[in-house]
Amino acid sequence: MLLKFPGRSAVVLAAVLVSVTVAGCAGQAKKPTLAYEERPVELLYATGADRLDRGNWNEAVDYFREVERQHPYSEWSRRSILMTGFAHYQGNQYNDAIGDADRFISLYPGNPSASYAYYLKSVCYFEQIVDVNRDQAATEQALAALRDVVQRYPTSEYAQDARLKIDMVNDQLAGKEMAIGRYYLRQGQTLAAIGRFKTVIDRHQTTSHTPEALFRLVESYLTLGLFDEAKRNGAVLGYNFPGDRWYSDAYKLLNDAGLKPAVEPLTPGAKKNLLDRLVRDKNATLAPPGEKPAKKDGVRGLLGL
Repeated sequence: MLLKFPGRSAVVLAAVLVSVTVAGCAGQAKKPTLAYEERPVELLYATGADRLDRGNWNEAVDYFREVERQHPYSEWSRRSILMTGFAHYQGNQYNDAIGDADRFISLYPGNPSASYAYYLKSVCYFEQIVDVNRDQAATEQALAALRDVVQRYPTSEYAQDARLKIDMVNDQLAGKEMAIGRYYLRQGQTLAAIGRFKTVIDRHQTTSHTPEALFRLVESYLTLGLFDEAKRNGAVLGYNFPGDRWYSDAYKLLNDAGLKPAVEPLTPGAKKNLLDRLVRDKNATLAPPGEKPAKKDGVRGLLGL
């Protein structure tokens, strides 16, 4: 059977329909922006702050960017960069927020508000931390960024919050080491497992994973017949965490092996991973300088707008 081809009019009609469809798709993909209309800078900024208060993050970004576009050399423009970053952060657009922070640092490296830009970057990385069974690239980035805040601005309120988050990040990294160590134990690779557990003790000994790491060392050394090492790690566990459930388990293992520890276990208490207790509440994240939301009036109330 021969193929039939449409006539010229049909071809033209099809081409028109295709062009209309493509144009429609392109129009749908393009994000609407504010039409240019020269307005007082105070009005633009206050409107952006209002949208931020209402949780309309994209609209807030549009207004703060309009401040920059219409009044590029004003104090309002400088402040708008950080507010744009904060709005992006609130909308979970972390890469955009980091870009805004980097832009502020590049343009105003000596400005006192640069401290907030560094802080905002660190929080963006921090909130992208995933569970210990996945890649921890964001965790390492968060740790580096948080430490940068503490080193640059040690007496600031940002450093205070960063220190708390550093503890949580270290807990996450320790959790990753523990997960790998447990896997090695299940596979019978005891020496490799010991290496992971010792990393927790050497680098992350202030985290919530330390008691289990010590217990796993006791367990591993008993498996290898290294009783002195098992007893030594059991003693460290008992001295530092006598009421932890991991010491109760280690105490039983050592007793069964005829290596009775000197410290009797206390009643175990429940302990949770720091990240399990962490609630990623954006309301707890510090806002840009001078823009902290008030209890009643929101951002505008503190701006006096």
